[in-house]
Amino acid sequence: MSASMTEPNQDTLPVFVAAGEALTDMIVDDATGTRWQSKVGGSTWNVARAMASLGLPSAFAGAISEDVFGDALWDASAAAGLDLRFVQRLHKSPLLAMVYRTSPPSYFFIGDDSADLHFDAALLPEGWRRKSRWVHFGGISLARPPLAGKLVALARQLKEDGVGISYDPNFRAVMDQRYDATLREMTALADVVKVSDEDLAGLFRHDDIELSFATLRGWNPAASYLYTKGAEGASLHIGAARWVMAAPKVDVVDTVGAGDASIAALVFSMLRDGAADPAQHLRMAIAAGAAACLTAGATPPALEMVEKIAATL
Repeated sequence: MSASMTEPNQDTLPVFVAAGEALTDMIVDDATGTRWQSKVGGSTWNVARAMASLGLPSAFAGAISEDVFGDALWDASAAAGLDLRFVQRLHKSPLLAMVYRTSPPSYFFIGDDSADLHFDAALLPEGWRRKSRWVHFGGISLARPPLAGKLVALARQLKEDGVGISYDPNFRAVMDQRYDATLREMTALADVVKVSDEDLAGLFRHDDIELSFATLRGWNPAASYLYTKGAEGASLHIGAARWVMAAPKVDVVDTVGAGDASIAALVFSMLRDGAADPAQHLRMAIAAGAAACLTAGATPPALEMVEKIAATL
């Protein structure tokens, strides 16, 4: 394990942490399905990188393997400026997402007894919870026991500590009815929930998307909700108020990581200026999602680009 057991300098601990999964996407690269391309990924890991790119001291809290796949994730985490003391490396197999068809996206996960499942929050740097202002949860990590139970328990502790919590379920096929209780509890614990129309269709397993969104909000009326609709834009819901904004016209290269960038930018804006008009927070979220579409792969957008696009909205 690479988790530090020595007491760190409290001043150097990150103020934002994303806890969950970092994985390797294995993407089919030819029509016969015999050639594959690997890309580092994972929704919570992407959120941590996006927040670091915006300039906030950040960390990804999770476990990765000690093999070539883990090496790539470790190197990319270092390149993103993440606090590596939060990354635990274990002599276990990697978590792989096998994307065997890209249009429409079709995939399955390989990760029985993989490193991510053995994450231990007790091994994180001493004092990190006191320094953290915000912790993000979501992705398939919350649908993979026993990791899911560990993360929900951590979210409960952080809620008691008064730490801000964001949650993006980021629906995947493994989130069937067994995920329902986790969806409800994490929504109830969160201060900010990010959800897309596609997420709602998958999570609630019916076509009445607006009813699903109302149900979700009913579980925690006090939370703020970022509701994204891809190219149609997004809305921010706080209590009875709603702000709606269209997405900017950009030359889309790749939409991978756009949702992760949007929730990171929303939380970044709230932490930077909580008293600002909620429309400004929404503007940053939409701009970050658009900026993430300008490059291939889950490339975190820089603050300068996000603010440049936000100024046009």
